[in-house]
Amino acid sequence: MLKGFKNFLMQGDLIVVAVGLVVALAFSTLIKSFTDSIITPLINAIAGGGAAGKGLGWSVNGQRIDLGAFIGALVYFVIFMAVIYYLIVVPYRAYMHRRGKTVFGEPAPTKECPSCRLADLPVAATRCPHCTTDLAGIG
Repeated sequence: MLKGFKNFLMQGDLIVVAVGLVVALAFSTLIKSFTDSIITPLINAIAGGGAAGKGLGWSVNGQRIDLGAFIGALVYFVIFMAVIYYLIVVPYRAYMHRRGKTVFGEPAPTKECPSCRLADLPVAATRCPHCTTDLAGIG
């Protein structure tokens, strides 16, 4: 029973996911600090507000709609996803490619029905599932 549990814990996929989550959390903290300390004050300064966060936004019935905070969160998301992609996904893909495995590969080739223009049909499909057009001669 313990041997099976040990084998489960030592699976390559589980280790990769665990390391990825830890690295993602660390990058998340770093990038959140960057956006909170640099990007958000810049947005507030450009919009004419002060450091108190009264920059880009408006008030409606006493409630603050803070567009600057949303833009800061959007910048945070884009930076975070780019960092994860270029520092984790790209090296992992290259590593697995050297080992002869395909991960995050290109999607399978597809074709389009000439009658109803339904796309994403498998290349091997002989009949359109939407309009039942014969696709045998279409590549």
